[in-house]
Amino acid sequence: MTEQFVRYSSDVEHADPDFDKNLQTVIDNMRRHTERSVEVEGLGVAVRDAHAKGYGLARGEVEILRGLPDVYAQGIYATPGRHEAMVRFSNGTAHTGADKFLPATCGIGLKIFDIDGPTMLEDEPDTRTFDYAMINNPTFFVNTVEHYLFIQGLILQVGTVPPTDESADEKRRRLYRFLHDWVTGGGTLPPEEWAWKELGAFLSLTQIKFLNPLLFTYWTMGAVRHGDYIAKVRVSPDQAFADRVVRRTLGVDSADEVFRPALVAELQERPYELDIQVQLCTDLDHMPVEDMTVPWPETLSPFVTVARLSLPQQDIGDPDNLARMDATSMTPWRVTEAHRPLGNIMRTRKEVYRQSSILRHQLNHQARREPRNLADVFGPPAGVTAQPLLQAADQTP
Repeated sequence: MTEQFVRYSSDVEHADPDFDKNLQTVIDNMRRHTERSVEVEGLGVAVRDAHAKGYGLARGEVEILRGLPDVYAQGIYATPGRHEAMVRFSNGTAHTGADKFLPATCGIGLKIFDIDGPTMLEDEPDTRTFDYAMINNPTFFVNTVEHYLFIQGLILQVGTVPPTDESADEKRRRLYRFLHDWVTGGGTLPPEEWAWKELGAFLSLTQIKFLNPLLFTYWTMGAVRHGDYIAKVRVSPDQAFADRVVRRTLGVDSADEVFRPALVAELQERPYELDIQVQLCTDLDHMPVEDMTVPWPETLSPFVTVARLSLPQQDIGDPDNLARMDATSMTPWRVTEAHRPLGNIMRTRKEVYRQSSILRHQLNHQARREPRNLADVFGPPAGVTAQPLLQAADQTP
């Protein structure tokens, strides 16, 4: 059985000679957006340059299953057991306006506590936390850092409030300019390098329906190491729990906010469960690491459940929940070596996420601290004294 799966080795990734230069440009652009967001978003605080609008922070538990086949029982999934966890639900854009102006592209940040082994973050190796940063689409709309450089500015337009007096003709021209600039790199790319695949992946996001965030399936989009193998990971609703959701399809014209009220109401009324699933790579030609616009066919390799994520019945509707959520940091690189993100775009996210988190906490005068457990985030149970949080020396605001 194991021979059908591609073994991990460092040569599954392709080096980009201009990676460091282009990465710095991406970081510089991110910093400018984050600094401007204090005024532009109208909240008086800096927001993330992606997943800026949060819908709630939920307590949870991850149970790593027993009896997994050896090829799936890799890394953290080799040790069955239960771990405290929390989930940040968010919109995927860089803006915080009314839901009717935002797409249905949503994400989760899943943090699992008490995980053995150092993380891939050199400045916080011993946090014993493990993160997934996921979105409700199996593919990403960019493959190289060079492509991301010219798409970055266009992406920041998504979710902005259109002019109230914009005519239908002006709206159409604005759309055509957007599509032209996306495909041609603002007129800088030769026709043989036009970003048609990237455009197709981006347009797939527009097909996502407005649903309760509990009903989406969330993917890593990019490939990750899975111990001796290569994988993609998703978090998918348990069908029995999904069938009980009452507030399912959301009408974005019915109110300014639709995602958060629906999420809050469901968790107030009932618990919820999702499956953490792994899809192993069997063919690098059809399941590429460096091309994130290509969905991995499930006919070649199905997703297999390796753990369960349980969200107990809870109230996440109070303003304090939003404040706790805003103070969290999630990054796909807060993982162990056995789950290393793969590919140039995933590698870009390592320093971009880190720098974004540090800058945002500095601008908002927040201590940037990684929690050790749920009590560090939501407060200790009654009668238990809180202990100081872990804090890296270079992460003070």
